[in-house]
Amino acid sequence: MQEETVSSQQRVHAIIDDGRVSGQQLLVIALCFLFNMLDGFDITAMAVVAGAVGTEMAITPERLGWIFSFALAGMMGGAMFLAPVSDIIGRRKTIIVSILVLGVSVLLTATASSLTEFVVLRFLAGLGAGAMLASQATLADEYSPDRYRALSVAIVTSGYPAGAMMTSVAAAAIMPEFGWRGMFWFGGVLTLVMVVIALLLIPESLKYLLERRPANALQRINEILGRLGKAPLDELPAPPATGNTRGAGFVATLMKLGAREHRRTTLMLWSTFFLSFTALYFLLSWVPKLVEDAGFTAGDGRSAFFLMNLGAIIGIYTLGVFSTRLKLTSLIAVFFLLSAIGMVVYAAAPARLGLLLVIIFFVGLFQQGGFTAMYSAAAKSYPTDVRSTGIGWAIGLGRLGAVIGPAAAGYLIAGGLGIAANFVIFAIPMAVSAVLAYRLNIR
Repeated sequence: MQEETVSSQQRVHAIIDDGRVSGQQLLVIALCFLFNMLDGFDITAMAVVAGAVGTEMAITPERLGWIFSFALAGMMGGAMFLAPVSDIIGRRKTIIVSILVLGVSVLLTATASSLTEFVVLRFLAGLGAGAMLASQATLADEYSPDRYRALSVAIVTSGYPAGAMMTSVAAAAIMPEFGWRGMFWFGGVLTLVMVVIALLLIPESLKYLLERRPANALQRINEILGRLGKAPLDELPAPPATGNTRGAGFVATLMKLGAREHRRTTLMLWSTFFLSFTALYFLLSWVPKLVEDAGFTAGDGRSAFFLMNLGAIIGIYTLGVFSTRLKLTSLIAVFFLLSAIGMVVYAAAPARLGLLLVIIFFVGLFQQGGFTAMYSAAAKSYPTDVRSTGIGWAIGLGRLGAVIGPAAAGYLIAGGLGIAANFVIFAIPMAVSAVLAYRLNIR
């Protein structure tokens, strides 16, 4: 029986890990990056329009914080309850439906006229975004050779800060003429275009097809093998002996995360994601507004947001390259610790715009560089049959921190705490995350 399990796994290994990387594999990585880029734009657009929305609708800082948090609560729900569905129905279907939900809800946000409409629509956008992020990280992992897996997942997830960076550029071009609503029209239409591209070009996961055996699995596998330049199969290899068949349901898959072999890793991942999410989404939600409140212009706030996300992209690629040679979670720990130090330095620095922009660039580099690598750490922690569920629940429960962070910051700002105090407070969870990441001990 063990021999049969190995035969199926060897087939996947021969296709993905052995030989040269194919154009189809590169296309999967590129498409997932592009979808994540739009995801990042759609979710973080609220950060750059917060001042305009608050002024037009007379929304106080603590209520703006709840708009941010409901979007992130939606991402939590999407990652926890929608992304795991891809372990049952497939990565491809989940990604396409997620993009559709995200695009429609963002488009409708352009017509919002009340706080309630904002909250509901941002929650729905978060549902789509959360499911898509986890499912795409899984698909990228499963189409990448083992040596480059962390780098591939890093490239894909770097699309999120790239999209966030794009919000600053788009806002400068769109908002003067079309206002804050124009940002959501723009993001919604682009995202719906991506639904068509996903339908045409995104393949199903080979590992999913080989292990879950959905209808027409052999035909679908051979179509993908043709795109990869590999010989077709005459019949399906023997299924794994662990029972990873199409009959396994959501609850059974979820229960495996708490099994003895995964329990410690699961709890450590959840804790690390929770704390790092808290600090990350404090910055992603509030940096433009905090810079404005410190006496600088709205344009300066957008510049800070742009540079923080530019640093994030550079940090993600830097860590991804190092991860091909060094232990992944040790690198994450170093990046998290340096980001915490950077936040404290930012709080203590004199109020000179040039200096603050340089510091926020490096904070973004280390914080999001380390954070994005956590997706790869989660993917490496679980076998195929529970991988999307494992990533989804780590991200989903971690997003409790993303919900708490922006809302807590809103109350702290409303209570009179300035940018320096907020940066020091949110540096603490980053420092603790560094310790937890180091103890995960994942290569």
